[in-house]
Amino acid sequence: MSASRRHPLLDPRVLLRGLVLIATMVAIGWLFEVVGIKSMLNTGWVDQAVRGQQGLYGEALYLAVGAAVVALGLPRQAVAFGAAYAFGPWMGLGLALAATLLGSLFTFYYARFIGRDVLARRFPNKIARIDSFLTGNEFTMAIILRLSPVSHNGTANVAAGVSAVRVLPFFAGSLVGYVPQTVVFVLAGAGFELDKMVTWTLSGVLFVGSTVLGIWLWRRTRAAKGLPDDEEEGES
Repeated sequence: MSASRRHPLLDPRVLLRGLVLIATMVAIGWLFEVVGIKSMLNTGWVDQAVRGQQGLYGEALYLAVGAAVVALGLPRQAVAFGAAYAFGPWMGLGLALAATLLGSLFTFYYARFIGRDVLARRFPNKIARIDSFLTGNEFTMAIILRLSPVSHNGTANVAAGVSAVRVLPFFAGSLVGYVPQTVVFVLAGAGFELDKMVTWTLSGVLFVGSTVLGIWLWRRTRAAKGLPDDEEEGES
């Protein structure tokens, strides 16, 4: 059978990616059911497995588990909260940002390797819309996505992975966009040791400020692309 007549599903690359996808689903199920990764990062696990460890073992373990949690699409805010609870605000902030970035990069490259070519052939119009939304101004669009309180981090990573976005500016913008909400939950996690009224007040101010900044950047980007504002679309 010639390559031109071969069924698309019999393409060795498609078969390989299908096998990788199946193996990944099995691994995720194992992590949830056997390892219990969903229950990690709570204060009980942190007290038992992370706090008081010698050397850098605690930090390395938390970084690995935090990155896995983010890669699986679980809330990155929990990673920030647990990091501050375990290591304090400054070390917690650094570890939370590093874990979030590593986990997001893993999901991004996984989506790019597994789904980009297949989805581009199967859903060309949808992929084209994602490209038009993200590409060309990746840094700013990444900041908007990460600042938005309604944007799901895992979904954004998958969408970016199957698109043609440039990795460096997208994740540089992601790092900037991660900071405000990460600081909010780091302050909340550190509130076990600091004054709770101060930390929760700062958390509220940062949350509102990051939301307003995200909305402003979103409208500015739409205006730069010549797209109508959401309110104008509703009136038309």
